[in-house]
Amino acid sequence: MKKIVIGSDKSGFTLKEAVKAHLIELGYEVEDVGTQDPEQPKGYFLVAPVLAEKISKGEYEKGVLICGTGMGMSIVANKYPGVYAAVCQTVPAVHYARAINNANVLTMGGWVTAPEMGMAMVDEFLATEFLQGLEDWRQKNLVNAFATIQDMEKDIYSK
Repeated sequence: MKKIVIGSDKSGFTLKEAVKAHLIELGYEVEDVGTQDPEQPKGYFLVAPVLAEKISKGEYEKGVLICGTGMGMSIVANKYPGVYAAVCQTVPAVHYARAINNANVLTMGGWVTAPEMGMAMVDEFLATEFLQGLEDWRQKNLVNAFATIQDMEKDIYSK
């Protein structure tokens, strides 16, 4: 079964619920590590680490984080090795975040993203693979770039 992890704070709750329902409708098993009740919210700085650790440990290949703008979630999630969280506000941005940057966590903003756009962005996130549709020279360059980034991570996290 296809599975994905998702989480939000109070500001992203409504968008998260819409995206979660959409993912379930598409046949995904969805683990929600975020706010379950907007009257008892979890802060972005508490939600993002839970999701990022699951990605970092290999429990999930991809995740979705939603706060007010997506920026706070992205900042926190990117502190974890192997997590490449990208703040996106458009479908083309999501496409390139996956194809060029190999993003494995999509972050969005509940204050700036309508549910329909959020669902379209998640669809693109799940449909696009690293290097998809890129020229050969660009693919070779990006494979080398990604390997360099992973080497940097090893150096940073081994200290």
